[in-house]
This record gives sequence, structure tokens and C-alpha cells, in this order.
Amino acid sequence: MLRALLLTVSVVAIAHGELCKPDAQNAFKVRISIKTALGDNAYAWDANEEYLFKAMVAFAMRRYSSKSTTQISNVLLCNVTDRVSFWFVVTDSSKNVTTVPGSVVEAAIRMNRNRINSAFLLSDKTLQFLKITSTLSPPVEPSTPVWLIVFGVVLCLIVAGIVFLIVSGIQKHKKKNKESTERENLEEKVEVTVTLENGLPCEVLDLKAGHINGVFPADDERFTSL
Repeated sequence: MLRALLLTVSVVAIAHGELCKPDAQNAFKVRISIKTALGDNAYAWDANEEYLFKAMVAFAMRRYSSKSTTQISNVLLCNVTDRVSFWFVVTDSSKNVTTVPGSVVEAAIRMNRNRINSAFLLSDKTLQFLKITSTLSPPVEPSTPVWLIVFGVVLCLIVAGIVFLIVSGIQKHKKKNKESTERENLEEKVEVTVTLENGLPCEVLDLKAGHINGVFPADDERFTSL
């Protein structure tokens, strides 16, 4: 019985070794840069981190397909290096000797990429699935609705236009009043201007009302009375 059990384990290990190897069918290479991402807060990649990675891949497979029964034991890692790079495959839970098609694994990883990155405090640049293209982050929606922003901008423009019209109207009114005042002052100066002729002051002739020259007698005094 023990011999049979050991033989079964050996066969499974050999089969797993054939399934998970560099450039194997449905295998994916992962490269992780923990030091680059976290600097002095970088953590060591050990068996616990490998277990977490397997759990996250199994989670992605189960979440991608509700019919999937992928277990942590179905995720195989191989060729792990000190600079944290390795290969992995996902075996079929029903047979355990064949791998899940790479297209299915890729779709599951892409669907749950943000969750996997968050688990390791990394990003697409520091947790790289070399054969799986990076996914774009979902667009960030502004906390303020777009229509409210547009309404605020339009309202500000209207208020600015009204203020401009009021200020320009006041300035034009002041300028008009100033010109009118200057014109009146000029006319008053012309009327009261006194010129000197032969050293004697003479009033300027009022062209509108006329002026009577006192040198000549009036018409009614032209003839002396008898």
C-alpha cells in the first residue's frame, strides 16, 4: 500500500514537472520587482508569498468562471529565481494531469489584475505577466458631476460679462460727464475773458447778444433838444 502511494506521488510529481517548465504549453512567466516598488519597505519573497500567489490565481480562475473548481493545488510554480521570477501553469481540477488552456488563464488574470496587484502591493510594471498584456486602469470618475462643472463655468462667464458691462457703462458715463463739465467751463472762460488793448481793459464782444458802444450816442439822443 505504501509502495503504491509512493509510486502515485512520484508519477504525479513527474507529470507536474512536465507540465510546469519554461516555455511549456499554457505556461506563463512572471517577473516581480518588489525592491523597485517598495524600496526600504520591500518584503522577502518566500513560501508564504508563493502560497498567496497560487491562492490569487485560483481566486481569479474561480471568479472568471462560476463553474471552475480550481484549487490552490492546481496552480503549479517552477523555476523560481532569487530575483523573483518564475513560471506557472494551472492544471485541470478534474484530471490534474492536463493544463487549463492559456487563453482561459490569460482572460482570468486580465479580469482580476487589479486584485492580484493589490494583494502584493505592486502594479502592472512591478508584477509582470510577460505573455499577458497589461490592462488599463478604469477611468477615474470626478466626484463632481460634469454637468455641474459646465453649469458653473457658464454661470461664471455670464456674471463676468454682466460685471464688465456695468463697469464699462459707469466709466463711459463718468467720461461723458467729465467732457460736458470741461466744455461748460471752457465756455464760461471765453465769456469772462478780458483782453487788454492799448493798456486798457476791454470786454470781449458778446457775438450773440451784441454790445452797444458808449462812444456814440443812441439814436434818440442824436439830435439835441431845442
